[in-house]
Amino acid sequence: MNDEQLLRYSRHLLLEEIDVAGQEKLLGSHVLVIGAGGLGSAATPYLAAAGVGKITLVDHDKVELTNLQRQIMHSQDSLGQSKVESGRQFLQSINPALQIDAIEAMASEDLLNKLLPTVDIVLDCTDNFATRHLINAACFRHQVPLVSGSALKFDGQLSVFDFRNPVSPCYACLFSPKEQFEEVSCASMGIFSPLVGIIGAMQAAQALQVLIGFGQPLVGRMLLWNALNTQINEIRISRNPECAVCGQPQ
Repeated sequence: MNDEQLLRYSRHLLLEEIDVAGQEKLLGSHVLVIGAGGLGSAATPYLAAAGVGKITLVDHDKVELTNLQRQIMHSQDSLGQSKVESGRQFLQSINPALQIDAIEAMASEDLLNKLLPTVDIVLDCTDNFATRHLINAACFRHQVPLVSGSALKFDGQLSVFDFRNPVSPCYACLFSPKEQFEEVSCASMGIFSPLVGIIGAMQAAQALQVLIGFGQPLVGRMLLWNALNTQINEIRISRNPECAVCGQPQ
């Protein structure tokens, strides 16, 4: 690290769990964030501020007025712009030295197969089961750790699936892709603005822990946050030997 980086990240360097070695890991890391909406808007700025060297943003949407109630990476001036380009500009203003790649596209199997061999961790900041299952299966196939978050109304969920760990479950162990879940959205159900900030910031924190290798990330655990009652619960998740994704021979 140069003198400017030593000063910029000095508060990290004071933490013995991070120190110079951990910060250098972040500077050399590549994080893929899928979804530049509410969760992505909260998680990605902290990754940039913390010094993750390369961030790739994937989203196909454009900024709408209804987004501005919670998607803090975007502004009034961003209306009509692609979310990834709006996000790229915001992140670059936070930390100009980083490489921010913006991909305006839906997450697809082909795109994930192209990107995942180059990344160290994935943040799933999407809002539908089909895409979450697609991301989970791709991360398992490429053995890339996945930080999964969701938020709707007043309820948030967060977990880490680290496929380098042989006992780690995957998203499909909890929500089987064979089951039909009713798709609900913020547009029809509503969402409490700070909830995405809370869950998104937690996603960033989990990603930094996994990248550096300290603490106890939420592997095999799911955190449930209820913003209405200000209540936090945790459930244990075990790997399902009959899981359609991780229960099959690699």
